[in-house]
Amino acid sequence: MRIVVTGPVGAGKTTLIKTISEIDVVETDRAATDDSALLKPNTTVAMDFGRITFGADMAVHIYGTPGQERFDFMWDILVRRAHALMLLVPLHRPSDFFMASKMLRYLQFHASEVPLVVVGTHSDLPDAWPVEEVLPALGVEPDAAIPIFAINATQTRDVVQVLIALIERYQRWVQAEPVRQ
Repeated sequence: MRIVVTGPVGAGKTTLIKTISEIDVVETDRAATDDSALLKPNTTVAMDFGRITFGADMAVHIYGTPGQERFDFMWDILVRRAHALMLLVPLHRPSDFFMASKMLRYLQFHASEVPLVVVGTHSDLPDAWPVEEVLPALGVEPDAAIPIFAINATQTRDVVQVLIALIERYQRWVQAEPVRQ
């Protein structure tokens, strides 16, 4: 199974993958040379890759996209073969909600049939937005069937719970239309 994790710069994509991966994470970080340097010294320029195994027969490959729009060609490459999608939104930086909203619209257009969850990160910080206010802030209609979670991406338990929910969503999706496998 292939899960793609995307979100704005500094949302926690690399951290989430490092938290859960049972292998050394393949990273393509380089020194940040634009405004993202204000958030962190390095930024992903191609992808991150990790893997986790659930049970004896389910290996989940987790791909992290770059957060910068100038690397959006990688979004195309990674999303094309995804079985499930995870959009990370940094709850403590509402200034990133616009970019997260753009990414959500991109996913809904280019992978509308693929199961998706929205994950609010940095939920442990005092200035984090309440998770129930995030979907409306992203322009998501109240009746949209997009699950949202609030996590700390450094906590294995939090990440596992979201992965299990996304895998279950994918399995229900496949059972509804078996030719999708």
